[in-house]
Amino acid sequence: MTKKIKYLLLLMSLSITLCVMSNTYSKYAADTTGSVEASFAKWQILVNTEDITAGAEKTLNITPTIEANSHVAANKLAPASTGYFDIEIDPTNVEVSYDYRITLSAANESMPDVKINKYAILDEDYVEGNTITKTNVENDVITGTNNYTAEGFKPFTVRVYFEWVEGTGETMDDAADTVVGHNALNEDTDSIEMTATIHFEQKIS
Repeated sequence: MTKKIKYLLLLMSLSITLCVMSNTYSKYAADTTGSVEASFAKWQILVNTEDITAGAEKTLNITPTIEANSHVAANKLAPASTGYFDIEIDPTNVEVSYDYRITLSAANESMPDVKINKYAILDEDYVEGNTITKTNVENDVITGTNNYTAEGFKPFTVRVYFEWVEGTGETMDDAADTVVGHNALNEDTDSIEMTATIHFEQKIS
């Protein structure tokens, strides 16, 4: 990798906006001689330990993990850097099947080569270092369905990967990369914001 300056450092910031449906779902009633009692299905989802069903929208700030590179300062982003952030979802208090949709974006027009490109679903038994199966992010959207079973739901993690594209597929040339590093030095541009808008919805059929 040839660059006009050896290290281009850029701090990363990340916010996740969570959009959820109302926590009230279908209610069942019956009239007959006598009385009928029907319990309503539970609906509570935690994201990164925060209960997101109490309100219509909540914003969480998360520090991403920038993968180690011996040529770049720790927790800094430079051309060819890679990293990820985790969305930890806990549906243990959900008693209905549900769909989820995660819409992703990297909001910085001056940094088109920083892209969200892959994701992985990690179950609660995952241990760091285990093999991970990554899937390409299509059209900046991740979708999934979890169907209810008698065993209920267990927590899982959606790990979202990003990279500063360098080489094949890059749109910024060396001069543009250098400008970013210089702006970081002058604190004109010291971060890039990534957002993940998450929508959970009861599966009707």
